[in-house]
Amino acid sequence: MTVLKLTADRSNVRLDKYIADEVEILSRSKAQSNIKTHNILVDGIPAKPSLLLSGGELIQIELQDAGEMYLESEEMDLEILYEDEDLVAINKSAGIVVHPGAGNYNGTLVNGLIYHFDKLSEVYGSQRPGIVHRLDKDTSGVLLIAKNDTVHMKLSKQFADRDISKVYIAIVWGNPAEEKGVIAGSLKRHPNDRKKFIVSEEGRNAETHYRLLESLEDFSLIELRPKTGRTHQLRVHMQHLGNPIFSDDIYGGGLSRSRGFSPHIRKKVAVLHKLMPRQALHALSIGFVHPGTGQEMEITAPLPGDFRNVLAQMEPVGV
Repeated sequence: MTVLKLTADRSNVRLDKYIADEVEILSRSKAQSNIKTHNILVDGIPAKPSLLLSGGELIQIELQDAGEMYLESEEMDLEILYEDEDLVAINKSAGIVVHPGAGNYNGTLVNGLIYHFDKLSEVYGSQRPGIVHRLDKDTSGVLLIAKNDTVHMKLSKQFADRDISKVYIAIVWGNPAEEKGVIAGSLKRHPNDRKKFIVSEEGRNAETHYRLLESLEDFSLIELRPKTGRTHQLRVHMQHLGNPIFSDDIYGGGLSRSRGFSPHIRKKVAVLHKLMPRQALHALSIGFVHPGTGQEMEITAPLPGDFRNVLAQMEPVGV
């Protein structure tokens, strides 16, 4: 059994909805059933699914580990950027799902982790050993892995307190109106597609700082610094800014965006898309305080080959 503890950071939202938003593996219906069976407590006592949170409540969730799903150890090439007795930093390749889920029981990063490492944290249960945070399947870059529960909880607190600094690099369509700025658009799940998110005043607070690094004719190289860690945050925010991430089919940056452009540009975009058919987003670095030593650390993941190949084909403006 795994116990999760959350401190409600929103008010005037139903308990079942809050749980479904915060805990990815629980749908709203599953949240409701767990509340009714008292597997979910608020400030130590049973509650109703319709309870409106006021903010600050301690929510305890007892999850039964999915014993029927056996995790297989799989040999996998892992680019290890840093390792000690407490944690590991990996440069995750694009195309790899971080942890098992519906339809993805094999070939995930977790399958590779349990092959390479004898001991990993189990704060999130036996199905997510070591996983402190995530990257989307087609986002590459640095990812922290905890080797024990104490380190996991301390890193999680740094994430929750927004004490961890993350820097991403993205290739986006067009040029932002301003060379730097802040995108402060709250996010919520798409009403018709739970796999997508949209900007909405009814959503959860989300903030991204961006800076133009280089103008590349019809594209730009952008630095992104998320101050919050919402699912798909950077992808949704860049779409909201009007500069979706290149090759992001879900959020308006796919090949179809070149329709209406000149034949020359469409041909060029097709070549670039073939070089990089996944969203051009890379987690470049992460800064944190080492939970064991107290040392301030920054770990950087070099750009992958597809990212470098696309940049090599893009002509900087003014050259």
